[in-house]
Amino acid sequence: MDEERPEGSAPPLYVDRSPFDAFYAREYQPLLRLAWTLTGRRDLGEELVQETMLAAHGTWAKVSGYASPGGWARRVLLNNARSFARRRAAEVRALDRVARPGPSVDLAPPDDELWAEVRRLPERQAQVVALHYLEDLSVADIAALLGITTATTKVHLHRGRQAL
Repeated sequence: MDEERPEGSAPPLYVDRSPFDAFYAREYQPLLRLAWTLTGRRDLGEELVQETMLAAHGTWAKVSGYASPGGWARRVLLNNARSFARRRAAEVRALDRVARPGPSVDLAPPDDELWAEVRRLPERQAQVVALHYLEDLSVADIAALLGITTATTKVHLHRGRQAL
């Protein structure tokens, strides 16, 4: 039964969240932290997270049934980041072919030295290191997320540590 509100009072706050809203609220910050760390750019990280959330929302009926919707989202985010890096590399190569000589400008934002070094690692090593230290995932969880064996995950983590 609807209760009447006193005149001038605010409507009750919407408290009952949909399952997707709860997923979004829970996963947005960790996904942004992961994307920002891997790309070195907050703006790009936000864009990648939004693309990931859009994909999750569009297939929420399927994604919500997974054992780990957050794991699925991380995998999509990593795939989106990889696709962006490939497109960006192709753009840079194309621009290099037609570039005019001139002063170079470093557009990279200031960054923590450690994560800058992580981004210099081979892609899979950087992903494993970021997921392990940033997301605090176990080797088994990382392996499942990336679709590789735990032994391969351990090798990537070990080599990443050695390189750093």
